[in-house]
Amino acid sequence: MLQVKITAVGKIREKYLQDGIKEYLKRLGGYLKIQIEELGDEPCPEKSLQAEEEKIKRKEGDKILKTLTAQDYVVLLDLDGSQLDSAGLAEFLEDKALQGQSRICFVIGGSLGVSDEVRARADFRWSFSKLTFPHQLMRMLLLEQLYRACRISRGEPYHK
Repeated sequence: MLQVKITAVGKIREKYLQDGIKEYLKRLGGYLKIQIEELGDEPCPEKSLQAEEEKIKRKEGDKILKTLTAQDYVVLLDLDGSQLDSAGLAEFLEDKALQGQSRICFVIGGSLGVSDEVRARADFRWSFSKLTFPHQLMRMLLLEQLYRACRISRGEPYHK
């Protein structure tokens, strides 16, 4: 069974997101071995200088990098990454499994994004869209897309 870890900066505070995440984790149980590693985000002043923001991204990036192992295939959710549709994600996961890559780590950065070091560590950078989404919402969107990809891979029905 494919092992998936989601490393995400920031806590989920909204109950509706917590409920959605729980639901998709329950649904994914029969398809993937899945773990979520939630990292604390760094405080960011409302009006911060670029140098301050870079420092925050480096601190959060260091936390992210400490959670990764050499065996992890790292997929960074990144606005500037490659786009995949749902069938493409299913194929991507199948290809990784066939290549013997049994552990995939999806990284969701904080509200400022990620450091250059995290970007450099990524094996694949994936963009959901050119739209910007709140990083808390991305966790639920990622789980939904993983669930959809698993159903596609097994030939099970899913909403188009």
